Amino acid sequence: MPGAGIDWATPWFAPWRSRGEPIAALHVQGMPLHEAFSRQSSRPLQFVAQHELPPGESYEAFIFRTKRCPTRDNLHDFFNALVWLAFPLAKQRMNDLHGEQLDAGATQLRGPVRDAMTVFDENGALLHAPPQIWEALVARDWQRLFLDLRSLWADCRLVVFGHALLEKLVAPRKDITAHVWLANAPSTAGLDDEWLAAQLCAETLAGKPFTPLPLSGVPGWHTGNGAVSFYDDPLVFRPAGRQKKTTTVRPGASRP
Repeated sequence: MPGAGIDWATPWFAPWRSRGEPIAALHVQGMPLHEAFSRQSSRPLQFVAQHELPPGESYEAFIFRTKRCPTRDNLHDFFNALVWLAFPLAKQRMNDLHGEQLDAGATQLRGPVRDAMTVFDENGALLHAPPQIWEALVARDWQRLFLDLRSLWADCRLVVFGHALLEKLVAPRKDITAHVWLANAPSTAGLDDEWLAAQLCAETLAGKPFTPLPLSGVPGWHTGNGAVSFYDDPLVFRPAGRQKKTTTVRPGASRP
C-alpha cells in the first residue's frame, strides 16, 4: 500500500515527512489518495481519480485544461501529488510550459523543452552548497566531492524533487542518481518553490541545465561511503565525458 513502507527518518524523506506521513496514514486507513491529497490542497489544483482522465487526452494537457490532477493509488502518484503540495508554483509552471509547447505544435515528439521538464520532474533535485562542492560536482571529481570535501557537506542542503526518484528511494540502491539543477538553490526550504518556478523557462530547459549526482556518495545517505574503495565503481561514479545516451520521449509512451 502506498506510503506504508516509507522510512520518513531517512535524510531524503525527512524534508517531506510533515506533509507526507499524515496523508500516507489516511491512505492506509482506506482513503483514496486523490481524496487524501485534496483535503490538504489549498491551491486551485485538485486531485481526482484516474478515471476522470478522458481517453485520448494526455496527462499534461488534462491538467493544463482543468487544473485537476489524475491520481492513482500507487507510490508513483503519491509522490507526484506530494511534490505538487510542496512545490505548487514550480509544478504549475512546468505544466504551463507543457501547455505552451503543446499549443505551439509539439505533438509528434516532446522536443528538448518537454524532454528536459520530464527529466527534472521525474528525477530532479535541488542543492544549496559552497562553491567548492559545486566545482567538484560539475567536474565529476567524485573522491574530492565526497571525501576531500566531506566536512563541507554539513553546510549543504539537498532536496529530492523528482517524484520517480523519491519512489526509487523507498528501496535505495547504490546506483540511484539525481539530476541536480545547475544553480545554487536557496539556503532555506521556504524559498525553494518560488525560486525554482522562476528558474523554469523554455530557453533554460532546452539546454538541459542538470548535472548528475550519485546519491549514495552523499555523507549520511549510504553506509560505507566514507571509504575510498566505495567510489571504484565506474557504473555508478561515472567520469566526466561518459554519459548515458538520452532519447526523445514520445507522447503516450509512458505516463509521468
